[in-house]
Amino acid sequence: MTKIFRLFLAVAFATLVALPAQAVSVMDPFNLPAAMDAGTAKVGDGIAYADGPRHKLDIYAPEQRGDAAPVVFFIYGGGWSRGERSDYQFAGRALASRGFVTVIADYRLVPEVTYPGFLEDSAKALRWVQDNIATYGGDPNRLFLAGHSAGAYNSVMLALDPSFLRDYGVTLTIRGVAALSGPYDFYPFEYGEVTAAFGSAPNPQGTQPINLVTSDAPPMYLATGTTDPIVRMQNTERFAQKLQQNGVWVTTRYYEGFGHMEPVIAMGSMWRWRMPVLDDMVAFFQMFGAFPSGVPYVAVAPEAPEQLPEAIAPMDQILTQLDAMFQPVGD
Repeated sequence: MTKIFRLFLAVAFATLVALPAQAVSVMDPFNLPAAMDAGTAKVGDGIAYADGPRHKLDIYAPEQRGDAAPVVFFIYGGGWSRGERSDYQFAGRALASRGFVTVIADYRLVPEVTYPGFLEDSAKALRWVQDNIATYGGDPNRLFLAGHSAGAYNSVMLALDPSFLRDYGVTLTIRGVAALSGPYDFYPFEYGEVTAAFGSAPNPQGTQPINLVTSDAPPMYLATGTTDPIVRMQNTERFAQKLQQNGVWVTTRYYEGFGHMEPVIAMGSMWRWRMPVLDDMVAFFQMFGAFPSGVPYVAVAPEAPEQLPEAIAPMDQILTQLDAMFQPVGD
């Protein structure tokens, strides 16, 4: 474990140093084979769910599959202006390693679209899931949404505003939503990326998840780092309180001392020792019917590996460069 982790960090650091500032492949180190879960397979690669280059999706599943498995539709973040599904294959394989068929779909980004274009794309992808996921071993009647950052926003909006799914004929029941480091209450729009994505919305208050909560909302798992500099944890606190006031089940996790990117990165096998985010998500999904016969895979909590000297692989520098890709969203 330690030897592989040394290699992983060394390659990660070398990759980050070599990247130009505008590159999005900063996530590549987390998708090295040694950094991802074994026993999983990419069973769908670049499948079109609509016309256009940003309307493709990938599917991950356990290598050993029997009966139909629960489905997680995972939406990545990137400030609504960047991101690629290939950057998050480590997240797809992490969930697949726990028995889920996992779908990760690209969606159009700013400036090609603004709100609500990225939400409409995810709704289209969910219609594809509804019509086709059984072919890939997934059970459409056990559907969960998950997302990080802007993807957490997208996930909860699809769950809270029924118009997006209705417009594309999606009739699936969303059993639960797992949202990491998400913005849910960020109006008025004060920062550049947010203004670019939402500034032209005719009803800006209607873009805010906190304003759309009703008792019909599905159960939600909300997690954040307590020192997140991009989306302050108060976003999660206020949103959780609103859900609770409306009688909606909400599970909150505040990971002490962690920032914006760590929760999603810690889904991957090599950084899973940093926080139990994957196990927390799976436990939440299980509460709401993911595995009626019991969770099929026993989670093993990895021990913290030996740390490398800062001169060889400064982990803090990796995280700083990742966070530098984002602008603040809100308080």
